[in-house]
Amino acid sequence: MSRLQDSWYRRRWFTWLLLPLSSLFCLLVMVRRILYRSGVLHSQRLPVPVIVAGNITVGGTGKTPLVIALVEMLRLQGWNPGVISRGYGGLATQWPQTVDADADARLVGDESLLIALRTGAPMAVGPDRVAAARHLLDKHAVDIIISDDGLQHYRLQRDVEIVVVDGVRGLGNGHCLPAGPLREPRGRLHQVDLIVVNGGGEQGVAMRLEPQPPRCVADGQQTKSLEAFRGQRVHAVAGIGHPQRFFSMLEQAGLEIFSHPFPDHHRFSGADIEFGDTAPVLMTEKDAVKCRTISDARHWYIPVTARLPDSFAQQLQTLLEK
Repeated sequence: MSRLQDSWYRRRWFTWLLLPLSSLFCLLVMVRRILYRSGVLHSQRLPVPVIVAGNITVGGTGKTPLVIALVEMLRLQGWNPGVISRGYGGLATQWPQTVDADADARLVGDESLLIALRTGAPMAVGPDRVAAARHLLDKHAVDIIISDDGLQHYRLQRDVEIVVVDGVRGLGNGHCLPAGPLREPRGRLHQVDLIVVNGGGEQGVAMRLEPQPPRCVADGQQTKSLEAFRGQRVHAVAGIGHPQRFFSMLEQAGLEIFSHPFPDHHRFSGADIEFGDTAPVLMTEKDAVKCRTISDARHWYIPVTARLPDSFAQQLQTLLEK
């Protein structure tokens, strides 16, 4: 984490120097939203309902596990969902891109490939989410679309807005970029349909990320219990928005870890996951999709499943029926 990002969640003297820029950022964000809502800037509606699952802060909040849970939830309600995303970090030269199990994370982005692998749902990615959605509808018989992130992509009209908030870090110091982590003023939370709090909280729907049995990165069919790693030192690798969440989960499971944080969406090389010993290496599922060809029997990833109360599914169904 950089000094600037650290200042978003801790008091730092130079934060005050950035407040004028934050005020300008907030103003521009609000003006842009008003222009879209008033029709000055054109937005497009799709022929199927659209659910946006996003956040108003920079960095990991647990949005990807929620998107996976939404796909499963909608299927149980009789929908045939598809997913769109920006494909952040993808190096494809042409967009939109279809994402399936054989896609290359370097081209379509790590989170996109993770969602496609976990859900098997039709998925398309691209910086223009409207184009990605139309690409998806042209190729698949989906009757509802989930937008992974894109809360601020107002050119795509949406029927339901869901915001994920980190239950531990919250909204940080409450300032907009660059003085704080907010992409939009905190008042935006009063305009969304549902607030999901990762880790629980007083406001919003509590979501808990439950670790699943570790899987071998090189052979996803091989599993092991998390308890099997107790009593030995293990390397913990995390290239996500908030690596400490992953490390804390392992420590709470009774593991003794050497932590190795990397920047979010880090492009791993073999040297990044080789530590000169025979100790096991545990990583996030998001990192594993980029390490399948550079790993061996020592490397394991831990899938997580988002657990939500039954009332959340009912709330979502009610919103869609409207």
